[in-house]
Amino acid sequence: MFTIEEINAMLDEIAEELPEGVFRELNGGVNLLPDEKRSKNDPDGGLYTLGDYNRNQMGRYINIYYGSLIAICGNAPYDVMRKRVRDVLTHELTHHIESLAGDRSLEVEDKRNLHNYFVRKNRRNRG
Repeated sequence: MFTIEEINAMLDEIAEELPEGVFRELNGGVNLLPDEKRSKNDPDGGLYTLGDYNRNQMGRYINIYYGSLIAICGNAPYDVMRKRVRDVLTHELTHHIESLAGDRSLEVEDKRNLHNYFVRKNRRNRG
């Protein structure tokens, strides 16, 4: 299993590989929180939130949830975890870039994917 320090180092390395421009106006930065966060949209509590983009009076920032990453792939090999961390970071950065542009396409896609997840889950539960 990965420590929070190892995931943080991984996150720093990945961020350094990305163009500086994607972080423009992300004044709250990228924060790795120790929390395991469950999706408020899943009444069963089985769906994890790996990261989220926030824009409010405090500014613009990304939170990535260490506890959620560990719950989902804590025993994965290094390269699998690194890919997951990169995917989460780039997904949230896409929300940020779209927000700067006044676009919400990824938000719409996320909602559609969430809806499809629950449709599949309900089908499985019905047998």
